[in-house]
Amino acid sequence: MNRSRSKGWLGALPLLAFFTLVFGVPAIALVAGAFTAKGRPSLANLSQSLQGGYLTSMLGSVQLSGVVALLGAALGTFLAYAVVTSRLTWLREAVLTASGVLANFGGVPLAFFWIATLGNSGVVSGLVGLPSGSLYTFWGLVVVYLYFSIPLMVLVMAPALDGLRPQWREAAANSGATSWHYWRFVALPVLTPSMLGGVVLLFGSAFSAYATANAMVGTVVPLVTLKIASALTGDVLVGYENIALALSLDMVVVAGLVMAIYLPLQKRSSRWLH
Repeated sequence: MNRSRSKGWLGALPLLAFFTLVFGVPAIALVAGAFTAKGRPSLANLSQSLQGGYLTSMLGSVQLSGVVALLGAALGTFLAYAVVTSRLTWLREAVLTASGVLANFGGVPLAFFWIATLGNSGVVSGLVGLPSGSLYTFWGLVVVYLYFSIPLMVLVMAPALDGLRPQWREAAANSGATSWHYWRFVALPVLTPSMLGGVVLLFGSAFSAYATANAMVGTVVPLVTLKIASALTGDVLVGYENIALALSLDMVVVAGLVMAIYLPLQKRSSRWLH
């Protein structure tokens, strides 16, 4: 038994080595740089990352991610419900397939798609009389992020909605419960962990996005990912690489809090739906 266990560890060594190289070394460099200023250990970088324009960019990213998460979760849940309850099998398959593609569609191609459609010289913006520059604002960025957030929420909620047992509705009806009572006391409590988990997942996805915002708004909308890129590349700020690492560490902390919320919710929902 002990020999088989030791052989199992040997088989996992390549994966552990890969994990250490890809995640461990950058994490150590990130933490070391964040706590180093002028060649000496210091908290100056972390302190500066939570002040002035850096704090504004962090709050801007949190605000953008929160709005996208709430809107995307609401719209994605309604769309998932419409698809799951539809009797058209081809519609369900088409929507879920498209959601799988669109949920991973981002970056510069997504920005180009929206700029070519609703930009200042876009194909549609001229036809509908869209005000110039409206796409390159906070709410314009929200609309663009919803393009991949809503499909992602559909992928999260479709299995959860499928997990609702028909017997639960029948039992509620036999007990004299109305449709409202069923949703209020049975379905929604079961779906709530998945819905909250989806909100957290959308928040993390929008919070970490960079390429789309960089191609669309540049520095018009203050976002922490754009601030980090400017500090690392030296395009605007020179000699602020360690502050960029401190900002990255702040993002890691936020992402850790997001995952700390998401994982228990996912575990709880799987208890009911599987």
